[in-house]
Order: sequence, then C-alpha cells, then structure tokens
Amino acid sequence: MRGGRRLFPLLLLALLPGLCHGREAAPGAVTCGSVLKLLNTRHSVRLHSHEVKYGSGSGQQSVTGVEASDDANSYWRIRGKSDSSCQRGTPVKCGQAIRLTHVNTGKNLHTHHFPSPLSNNQEVSAFGDDGEGDDLDFWIVQCSGTFWEREDAVRFKHVGTEVFLSITGEQYGHPIRGQREVHGMPAANHHNYWKAMEGVFIKPSLDPAKHDEL
Repeated sequence: MRGGRRLFPLLLLALLPGLCHGREAAPGAVTCGSVLKLLNTRHSVRLHSHEVKYGSGSGQQSVTGVEASDDANSYWRIRGKSDSSCQRGTPVKCGQAIRLTHVNTGKNLHTHHFPSPLSNNQEVSAFGDDGEGDDLDFWIVQCSGTFWEREDAVRFKHVGTEVFLSITGEQYGHPIRGQREVHGMPAANHHNYWKAMEGVFIKPSLDPAKHDEL
C-alpha cells in the first residue's frame, strides 16, 4: 500500500489533465468527476479497495474500511450511470444514481446477493474493468437538501438490491489485518452515514480546468 501512496500523484495527473492546484477548498456541493475519499462517520474509517480478492462469496475484489487518512487506495471517482447523466463539474443531486469508481484499480463499487464474509450481511465488492461494470454498480445518494453537500453526511442506497452501504465494525485478519468489513444492510441507521473528505473537487463551472483540492 505504501507504493500506492507514492503512485497516486502520477495517477491523479493522468486522470485530471490540465488542472491547476488550489490551496483551499471552498464549501459546496460534491460534483461529477471529483476524486475523493469517503469517511464512515460512525466508525471513522475510509472506504477502501485494493487488489485483494474475497476468499469466499463472489471472489471479486474486496472493499474494506481503513483508518489511515493518507492511503491512496481510498480514492474514488464520482461518475453517473452514464457519462452524459453526470457531466464533469455538475453538482450531484440528492436522489441521483451514481457510480463510485476506485481510482487505482478502475473497478466500480458493487453489491449483489452474496453474504459478506464476517457479518453475513450483503457482500460489497469492486467490479468491472476500466470503470465499466454492470447495472449493480449504481448507488442512489440520499441526502436532505437539493445537492450532495461536502460538509453533510449522506447515505448510499443500492439501486438493484436496496441495501445501504455500511460498516458495523468487524475486522479482518491476514492479509488485511485490522481493516473493517464493508457490506450492505437493508435498514437505514447510524452505520451507513458517509462524508466526503480528502480529494480533488471539480468546481461547478463552464471551465473544466477549475477545481479545489483538500
């Protein structure tokens, strides 16, 4: 994972060409095309993935929660169900369906009817290639206003199976010791609130070269 931290600046330059770096991020909405980390507010861990597959269930790439704030494998890019439905720099609306694409592996946040390995909730994985998976990659942003605001805690409800992206605290052993299980739960509760944290946020502007960085 240390190598992943060193590689991220190069990957980010490749993903976001022509962007100039700002020192401070202005408050506002999360926008399409932004790259960010998501913090589970109950357990204070960030949504994470890596090239480690589940040993049971689907056998797909695992998704976990990590405490470290500086791990490059915790960056996700905000995308729409299609590129045209979430144009770069457009604020994400409450109730909008999005995809979350893992930056370092190009796989999408995904869930399906497999049991999760520790809690027996619904398994959450990373699926697809180069950002293209299937219709089980879609999540609805649940928030209280018009747009997903960066300072607000939100929920992600899966379109296909209606579970909420959640963490309840179960920890893995080797080879990902200490990382938390991420899973889908059928009920909305305090385990499924997430907040936008570090990242590169595309400003809502006609000029795609404007952005903020945290």
